[in-house]
Amino acid sequence: MIMKELALHVMDIAQNSISAHASVIEIETVVRRCEDRLTITVRDNGCGMDADMLKSVTDPFTTSRTTRKVGLGIPFFRLGAEACGGDFSIKSSVGEGTCITASYQISHIDRPPMGDMAETMLTLAVSNPDVRFVYRLDVDETVFVFDTGAISEVLGDVPITEPEIVRWMKEYLIQGIDELNGGI
Repeated sequence: MIMKELALHVMDIAQNSISAHASVIEIETVVRRCEDRLTITVRDNGCGMDADMLKSVTDPFTTSRTTRKVGLGIPFFRLGAEACGGDFSIKSSVGEGTCITASYQISHIDRPPMGDMAETMLTLAVSNPDVRFVYRLDVDETVFVFDTGAISEVLGDVPITEPEIVRWMKEYLIQGIDELNGGI
């Protein structure tokens, strides 16, 4: 597996969503310790994929990029999940968006660490202020939510890229994730 942290896979999939012109990207991490299961879902309202592209998107030699002939993000995300006692699914419809879900056995020896989701979400939000990002972390049914749409609504005309807002978002993400994370 090329990416050493699951947060980097999330970043890669979210970048695909941004390239697909998504205006809303929802990222959800669900941890069920009693089931030994970690599930990551990235859902967007981008342009979606037709049936032919959907069938071949997990092939590393399929990509929509013109800069290179391979696309490894989705295939490695799938292979990593399946190699760690989990599952992978992708659903997409043209004009409606895409939903990718990967699950992992938490205790599997080869499961990569979650990584720095706070930094991943902050980077996505600040680099793409016109996209609404919703991150939902659900650990054994205790939930933390980070929603740039709700933050922007409270801020009014103040952009989320203002340094004070960026600092606050970083602290909010770190505190919210750390309170629930439990070492996942």
